[in-house]
Amino acid sequence: MPMAADEIEALIKSGIPDARVEITDLAGDGDHYAARVVSPSFRGLPRVRQHQAVYAALGGRMGGVLHALQLTTEAPAEE
Repeated sequence: MPMAADEIEALIKSGIPDARVEITDLAGDGDHYAARVVSPSFRGLPRVRQHQAVYAALGGRMGGVLHALQLTTEAPAEE
């Protein structure tokens, strides 16, 4: 059974509390999502470490119950 977008968002926010998360259902099938995650905790981290933090927040669901996730991560722009 696929994961709901709000469940993905909640998991990411639980693991990265200061994150802003936007989830988009890419195919309308509840199985292929895009996530944009912006967090101050990403500042200074290479992109691969940012993605690893999101995968850790998802608790091993990638490739299983969460079939496909197009991931974009970044630190917020400094003001």
